Amino acid sequence: MGNREALLEGAKRCLYEKGYARTTARDLVRASGVSLAAIGYHFGTKEALLNEALIQASQEWGDELERVLAANDVDETSTPMERFESTWTRMIELFETHRPLWAASFEMISQSEHSAEIRQFFSASQEQARLGLVSLLHSAIPKESERSVGLFYQALLTGVMAQWLTDPSTAPSGRDLADALKAIVGVAALSHD
Repeated sequence: MGNREALLEGAKRCLYEKGYARTTARDLVRASGVSLAAIGYHFGTKEALLNEALIQASQEWGDELERVLAANDVDETSTPMERFESTWTRMIELFETHRPLWAASFEMISQSEHSAEIRQFFSASQEQARLGLVSLLHSAIPKESERSVGLFYQALLTGVMAQWLTDPSTAPSGRDLADALKAIVGVAALSHD
């Protein structure tokens, strides 16, 4: 493993252990086993290194999510609502194993107000994330609806994860989300009758 890769791996460990805002350049050096100068040489700044590490960690989470959802053992005869519940239950379980990543992501979001680089990262990655969620969660969404469905799923995911970060004991489960969606759809159906 070269210095660049060692820095990225060390930065990911720091994100999980200390978070985005509390990680110092010296922490990165200790975690990676390379010199302080290597940060500047390979990334320019500590923030650029942490941003790249968070991007990689997020992509790894997305890859794991894709594997988990591909292994979904929901019966083919399940209703769309049963599949929705099962999918969100699995996503929440996966979140629990990657909780430090989400905490670092929320920290990074708060830093975006002060960093054009972080703001650009989130802006550029949001559309990709939305479409990725749609492709992972639904195969039958019409092309013209992909963006709006992606916006919905991204808002739902961010909100659910924020609740799990702040108070897991009252955060929604996959069943809670499915029940809420049934109630919303039921009210909407009644208003069209």
